[in-house]
Amino acid sequence: MIKVEHLVKKYDKVVAVNDVSFTVHPGEVTVLLGPNGAGKSTAIKSIAGLLNYEGEITICGMPNKSLEAKRVFGYVPEIPALFELMTIWDHVQFIAKAYRLEDGWQQEAEKLLKRFEILDKKDSLSRELSKGMLQKVSIVLALLIQPKAVLFDEPLIGLDPKAISEMLAVFGELKQKGVSILISTHIIDTIENVWDRAYIMNKGSIVYETTREGSNGKDLKELFFEMTDSAETEVSA
Repeated sequence: MIKVEHLVKKYDKVVAVNDVSFTVHPGEVTVLLGPNGAGKSTAIKSIAGLLNYEGEITICGMPNKSLEAKRVFGYVPEIPALFELMTIWDHVQFIAKAYRLEDGWQQEAEKLLKRFEILDKKDSLSRELSKGMLQKVSIVLALLIQPKAVLFDEPLIGLDPKAISEMLAVFGELKQKGVSILISTHIIDTIENVWDRAYIMNKGSIVYETTREGSNGKDLKELFFEMTDSAETEVSA
């Protein structure tokens, strides 16, 4: 479970996130949506432990910046953060050692690399890889630790159709394992068939929360535009 309680983040006098609370439940795909400037990226970086903030964020009941939380938390950033002079397999070994993975991780790593069609590139340096390949490596590294909670920030950008199909299948598999899954994306159409719960942000706040069952048959894109447009109208009024 990922639990965000009364999250506030200020940049000088600008309030980027204003008293935001939400929960990502085990076995659910939760999506966090919002237009540019909504505070979504700030919330994501706070959950990942990359920013200082006010409020409380826990992962599986543990403070998100604790070592215990990091051991069970997978994170796929919007922009892959890999070392240019390390190969794909170097990164895999680094994660295996950092997380003290048990015997058998090599086979699991090769299985994931093969699934995302980059096994043949495992000895290539990061700087030699395309943006899509870098994204695939980030996904593999996050999944390798077998997380109990995982955060995907724009995971489908740059992926080819085959990889997108695999990624959507991965979401389903993680749900079956009881993993808490949080996805932040602008490409709403691609996750239309996999989401369970949605939070929509605008101007630093959560303006709407819904579940698939409670959406009254409306698709996610329709709800997104309805809620963000109505929020803009209220502000201008």
